[in-house]
Amino acid sequence: MGTTDYTSTFLSVAEDCPVGAGQEPPAGKKAPSVAELQFAMLAAHPYEHTSDDVLFDVYAQRRGIEAADRAAAREEFFSRSQACLRASPLGKRYGWGIHYDAEGRIAVVPLGSDRYRELAADPDLRQLKAMRSKRA
Repeated sequence: MGTTDYTSTFLSVAEDCPVGAGQEPPAGKKAPSVAELQFAMLAAHPYEHTSDDVLFDVYAQRRGIEAADRAAAREEFFSRSQACLRASPLGKRYGWGIHYDAEGRIAVVPLGSDRYRELAADPDLRQLKAMRSKRA
């Protein structure tokens, strides 16, 4: 089974992120968006979930996978390569950095905050950027 988890890492916003501060993703018109679901999960439960947890839970919610079927569905989901949170709209569009602690649990950190600047300057953390929306 593959994984998208990092440890002791800070994922800063993409270079072409259009906002200067973290913004809550707007509500989806028909159903919650991926960004909305990811943000709700991480904002309500900082450092409780891993990247794998968030990606699979959002996938399962959007596809209506029942709790009893989730273990098998998760195994199948990670049997194929999955994009990590570097591809998340949180870092690409909405101005949220993602901090991975030493155990791989994650929290969102708003661009422009003191905490964001502190994590972005921390030499003990692996520093990565969210993927750009457009080619350079």
